[in-house]
Amino acid sequence: MAFSRLLPSRRLLSTLLHTPTPAPAARATATTTPTPFAHNLHPARFYSATRRAGPGAPRQPRAADIGARARQLQSRRLWTYALTFGCAAGFVVTVLATFQDQLVFYLTPTDALARFATDPAKARCRLGGLVLEGSVAHPSSSASEIEFVVTDLVTDVLVRYEGALPDLFREGHSVVVEGFLKPMSDDLRRDGAGRKVADKAREGACFLQGTEVLAKHDEKYMPKEVGEAIERNKKQIEADAAAAAAAAAAEETPTVAADGAKANS
Repeated sequence: MAFSRLLPSRRLLSTLLHTPTPAPAARATATTTPTPFAHNLHPARFYSATRRAGPGAPRQPRAADIGARARQLQSRRLWTYALTFGCAAGFVVTVLATFQDQLVFYLTPTDALARFATDPAKARCRLGGLVLEGSVAHPSSSASEIEFVVTDLVTDVLVRYEGALPDLFREGHSVVVEGFLKPMSDDLRRDGAGRKVADKAREGACFLQGTEVLAKHDEKYMPKEVGEAIERNKKQIEADAAAAAAAAAAEETPTVAADGAKANS
Protein backbone atom coordinates (compact mmCIF):
# COMPACT_ATOMS: atom_id res chain seq x y z
CA MET A 1 0.00 0.00 0.00
CA ALA A 2 2.72 2.34 0.93
CA PHE A 3 4.79 1.20 -2.10
CA SER A 4 1.94 1.88 -4.44
CA ARG A 5 1.72 5.43 -3.10
CA LEU A 6 5.39 6.08 -3.68
CA LEU A 7 5.36 4.76 -7.26
CA PRO A 8 3.93 7.85 -8.88
CA SER A 9 6.41 9.94 -6.99
CA ARG A 10 9.33 7.78 -8.24
CA ARG A 11 8.07 7.96 -11.80
CA LEU A 12 7.82 11.71 -11.55
CA LEU A 13 11.35 11.95 -10.17
CA SER A 14 12.69 9.66 -12.89
CA THR A 15 10.99 11.69 -15.56
CA LEU A 16 12.48 14.83 -14.22
CA LEU A 17 15.96 13.30 -14.06
CA HIS A 18 15.95 11.90 -17.60
CA THR A 19 14.43 14.95 -19.34
CA PRO A 20 17.26 16.85 -21.12
CA THR A 21 17.79 20.33 -19.77
CA PRO A 22 17.75 22.94 -22.52
CA ALA A 23 21.01 24.86 -22.93
CA PRO A 24 20.90 28.43 -21.78
CA ALA A 25 20.57 31.00 -24.55
CA ALA A 26 23.71 32.94 -25.46
CA ARG A 27 23.88 36.31 -23.84
CA ALA A 28 24.02 39.34 -26.04
CA THR A 29 27.19 40.41 -24.31
CA ALA A 30 28.95 37.07 -24.83
CA THR A 31 32.39 37.34 -26.39
CA THR A 32 32.44 36.46 -30.08
CA THR A 33 35.27 35.33 -32.21
CA PRO A 34 37.04 38.41 -33.55
CA THR A 35 37.18 38.87 -37.30
CA PRO A 36 40.18 40.22 -39.15
CA PHE A 37 38.47 43.62 -39.64
CA ALA A 38 36.55 43.75 -36.40
CA HIS A 39 38.59 46.70 -35.14
CA ASN A 40 37.53 48.77 -38.15
CA LEU A 41 33.83 48.23 -37.39
CA HIS A 42 33.78 50.38 -34.27
CA PRO A 43 30.68 52.57 -34.47
CA ALA A 44 32.57 55.87 -34.11
CA ARG A 45 35.14 54.88 -36.75
CA PHE A 46 32.44 53.58 -39.06
CA TYR A 47 30.50 56.82 -38.73
CA SER A 48 33.62 58.84 -39.38
CA ALA A 49 34.49 56.72 -42.42
CA THR A 50 30.94 57.10 -43.69
CA ARG A 51 31.20 60.89 -43.41
CA ARG A 52 34.55 60.95 -45.22
CA ALA A 53 33.22 58.81 -47.98
CA GLY A 54 30.13 60.97 -48.46
CA PRO A 55 29.79 62.77 -51.82
CA GLY A 56 29.53 66.22 -50.26
CA ALA A 57 32.14 65.76 -47.58
CA PRO A 58 35.17 68.13 -47.70
CA ARG A 59 38.49 66.68 -48.78
CA GLN A 60 41.04 66.16 -46.10
CA PRO A 61 44.27 68.21 -46.50
CA ARG A 62 47.06 66.36 -48.11
CA ALA A 63 50.56 66.16 -46.83
CA ALA A 64 52.46 69.44 -47.46
CA ASP A 65 55.01 69.45 -50.28
CA ILE A 66 58.17 70.83 -48.72
CA GLY A 67 59.81 71.59 -52.07
CA ALA A 68 56.79 73.49 -53.40
CA ARG A 69 56.53 75.44 -50.18
CA ALA A 70 60.20 76.38 -50.34
CA ARG A 71 59.84 77.56 -53.97
CA GLN A 72 56.81 79.62 -53.04
CA LEU A 73 58.67 81.32 -50.20
CA GLN A 74 61.66 81.97 -52.43
CA SER A 75 59.47 83.51 -55.14
CA ARG A 76 57.74 85.71 -52.59
CA ARG A 77 61.10 86.81 -51.18
CA LEU A 78 62.38 87.70 -54.66
CA TRP A 79 59.29 89.78 -55.38
CA THR A 80 59.75 91.57 -52.09
CA TYR A 81 63.37 92.37 -52.92
CA ALA A 82 62.41 93.55 -56.41
CA LEU A 83 59.70 95.88 -55.12
CA THR A 84 62.00 97.24 -52.42
CA PHE A 85 64.78 97.88 -54.91
CA GLY A 86 62.38 99.53 -57.36
CA CYS A 87 61.02 101.87 -54.68
CA ALA A 88 64.53 102.75 -53.52
CA ALA A 89 65.69 103.39 -57.09
CA GLY A 90 62.69 105.61 -57.78
CA PHE A 91 63.34 107.58 -54.61
CA VAL A 92 67.01 108.07 -55.49
CA VAL A 93 66.17 109.18 -59.05
CA THR A 94 63.60 111.66 -57.75
CA VAL A 95 66.04 113.11 -55.22
CA LEU A 96 68.81 113.41 -57.81
CA ALA A 97 66.50 115.08 -60.31
CA THR A 98 65.35 117.59 -57.70
CA PHE A 99 68.92 118.18 -56.56
CA GLN A 100 70.08 118.69 -60.13
CA ASP A 101 67.37 121.28 -60.70
CA GLN A 102 68.63 123.17 -57.66
CA LEU A 103 72.25 123.12 -58.81
CA VAL A 104 73.74 126.33 -60.14
CA PHE A 105 76.40 125.74 -62.78
CA TYR A 106 79.19 128.05 -63.82
CA LEU A 107 78.77 128.90 -67.48
CA THR A 108 80.64 130.97 -69.98
CA PRO A 109 78.61 133.26 -72.25
CA THR A 110 78.98 130.74 -75.09
CA ASP A 111 77.67 127.92 -72.89
CA ALA A 112 74.87 130.10 -71.56
CA LEU A 113 73.52 130.89 -75.03
CA ALA A 114 73.78 127.23 -76.06
CA ARG A 115 71.98 126.08 -72.92
CA PHE A 116 69.22 128.65 -73.31
CA ALA A 117 68.67 127.60 -76.92
CA THR A 118 68.47 123.92 -75.89
CA ASP A 119 66.34 124.20 -72.74
CA PRO A 120 65.02 127.65 -71.80
CA ALA A 121 63.41 126.21 -68.64
CA LYS A 122 66.83 125.74 -67.02
CA ALA A 123 67.39 129.46 -66.69
CA ARG A 124 69.27 129.70 -63.40
CA CYS A 125 73.03 129.86 -63.73
CA ARG A 126 76.24 131.57 -62.71
CA LEU A 127 77.74 133.46 -65.59
CA GLY A 128 81.49 133.86 -65.52
CA GLY A 129 83.73 135.87 -67.77
CA LEU A 130 85.31 139.26 -68.28
CA VAL A 131 83.52 142.59 -67.96
CA LEU A 132 83.69 144.15 -71.39
CA GLU A 133 85.42 147.50 -71.24
CA GLY A 134 83.11 150.44 -71.85
CA SER A 135 79.96 148.34 -71.36
CA VAL A 136 78.98 149.48 -67.84
CA ALA A 137 76.10 151.92 -68.00
CA HIS A 138 72.82 152.95 -66.38
CA PRO A 139 69.92 152.30 -68.78
CA SER A 140 67.80 154.87 -66.96
CA SER A 141 68.98 157.80 -64.89
CA SER A 142 66.00 157.46 -62.58
CA ALA A 143 66.56 153.77 -61.82
CA SER A 144 69.26 152.01 -59.82
CA GLU A 145 69.59 149.24 -62.40
CA ILE A 146 72.99 148.75 -63.99
CA GLU A 147 73.83 146.94 -67.18
CA PHE A 148 77.12 145.60 -68.43
CA VAL A 149 78.39 142.94 -70.81
CA VAL A 150 80.14 139.74 -69.81
CA THR A 151 82.32 138.15 -72.48
CA ASP A 152 84.51 135.10 -72.96
CA LEU A 153 86.24 136.78 -75.91
CA VAL A 154 83.96 134.95 -78.34
CA THR A 155 80.39 135.52 -77.12
CA ASP A 156 78.88 138.49 -75.28
CA VAL A 157 75.92 138.36 -72.88
CA LEU A 158 74.10 141.42 -71.60
CA VAL A 159 73.60 141.56 -67.83
CA ARG A 160 71.02 143.62 -65.97
CA TYR A 161 71.60 144.02 -62.23
CA GLU A 162 69.82 146.14 -59.67
CA GLY A 163 71.84 146.95 -56.58
CA ALA A 164 75.26 148.04 -55.45
CA LEU A 165 78.25 146.49 -57.18
CA PRO A 166 81.16 145.13 -55.10
CA ASP A 167 84.24 147.28 -54.71
CA LEU A 168 86.30 144.74 -56.67
CA PHE A 169 84.09 145.09 -59.73
CA ARG A 170 86.16 146.50 -62.60
CA GLU A 171 85.87 146.69 -66.37
CA GLY A 172 88.25 144.33 -68.08
CA HIS A 173 88.45 142.09 -64.99
CA SER A 174 86.80 138.79 -64.22
CA VAL A 175 83.34 138.59 -62.72
CA VAL A 176 80.76 135.97 -61.74
CA VAL A 177 77.09 136.92 -61.85
CA GLU A 178 74.32 134.69 -60.54
CA GLY A 179 70.88 135.12 -62.02
CA PHE A 180 68.32 133.92 -64.54
CA LEU A 181 68.53 133.83 -68.29
CA LYS A 182 65.58 135.56 -69.95
CA PRO A 183 64.67 136.09 -73.61
CA MET A 184 65.85 139.31 -75.15
CA SER A 185 63.03 141.77 -75.74
CA ASP A 186 62.71 144.53 -78.32
CA ASP A 187 62.72 147.16 -75.59
CA LEU A 188 66.17 146.04 -74.43
CA ARG A 189 67.48 146.19 -77.96
CA ARG A 190 66.17 149.76 -78.37
CA ASP A 191 67.57 150.95 -75.01
CA GLY A 192 71.18 150.55 -76.10
CA ALA A 193 70.83 151.50 -79.75
CA GLY A 194 73.47 154.21 -79.44
CA ARG A 195 76.06 152.09 -77.60
CA LYS A 196 78.15 150.16 -80.09
CA VAL A 197 80.02 148.21 -77.44
CA ALA A 198 76.87 146.33 -76.45
CA ASP A 199 75.44 145.76 -79.93
CA LYS A 200 76.83 142.24 -80.18
CA ALA A 201 75.30 141.29 -76.82
CA ARG A 202 71.93 142.76 -77.78
CA GLU A 203 71.81 140.60 -80.87
CA GLY A 204 71.74 137.49 -78.71
CA ALA A 205 68.67 135.46 -77.87
CA CYS A 206 68.78 136.13 -74.13
CA PHE A 207 70.17 138.31 -71.37
CA LEU A 208 70.96 137.63 -67.72
CA GLN A 209 68.84 139.19 -65.01
CA GLY A 210 71.40 139.23 -62.23
CA THR A 211 70.52 138.63 -58.60
CA GLU A 212 74.05 138.69 -57.15
CA VAL A 213 77.46 139.76 -58.35
CA LEU A 214 80.17 137.53 -56.91
CA ALA A 215 83.52 139.22 -56.40
CA LYS A 216 84.63 137.71 -53.12
CA HIS A 217 88.36 137.21 -53.53
CA ASP A 218 90.12 139.68 -55.80
CA GLU A 219 89.95 141.01 -59.33
CA LYS A 220 91.64 137.83 -60.61
CA TYR A 221 89.00 135.53 -59.12
CA MET A 222 87.36 133.27 -61.66
CA PRO A 223 86.04 129.68 -61.61
CA LYS A 224 88.45 127.14 -63.03
CA GLU A 225 86.24 126.01 -65.89
CA VAL A 226 85.50 129.58 -66.94
CA GLY A 227 89.18 130.54 -66.82
CA GLU A 228 90.13 127.52 -68.94
CA ALA A 229 87.47 128.40 -71.50
CA ILE A 230 88.72 132.00 -71.75
CA GLU A 231 92.31 130.79 -72.17
CA ARG A 232 91.24 128.46 -74.98
CA ASN A 233 89.35 131.27 -76.68
CA LYS A 234 92.34 133.59 -76.30
CA LYS A 235 94.65 131.07 -77.92
CA GLN A 236 92.13 130.46 -80.68
CA ILE A 237 91.86 134.19 -81.34
CA GLU A 238 95.64 134.52 -81.46
CA ALA A 239 95.88 131.56 -83.82
CA ASP A 240 93.21 133.04 -86.08
CA ALA A 241 94.98 136.40 -86.07
CA ALA A 242 98.28 134.76 -86.98
CA ALA A 243 96.62 132.79 -89.78
CA ALA A 244 94.97 135.96 -91.10
CA ALA A 245 98.29 137.81 -91.00
CA ALA A 246 100.02 134.98 -92.83
CA ALA A 247 97.29 134.93 -95.48
CA ALA A 248 97.56 138.68 -95.93
CA ALA A 249 101.32 138.44 -96.21
CA ALA A 250 100.97 135.69 -98.82
CA GLU A 251 98.62 137.85 -100.84
CA GLU A 252 100.99 140.83 -100.67
CA THR A 253 104.07 138.85 -101.80
CA PRO A 254 102.97 138.33 -105.44
CA THR A 255 101.97 141.98 -105.65
CA VAL A 256 105.39 143.14 -104.44
CA ALA A 257 107.13 140.76 -106.84
CA ALA A 258 105.04 142.04 -109.74
CA ASP A 259 105.80 145.64 -108.82
CA GLY A 260 109.52 144.86 -108.64
CA ALA A 261 109.41 143.19 -112.06
CA LYS A 262 107.68 146.21 -113.56
CA ALA A 263 110.30 148.53 -111.99
CA ASN A 264 113.17 146.48 -113.40
CA SER A 265 111.65 146.51 -116.82
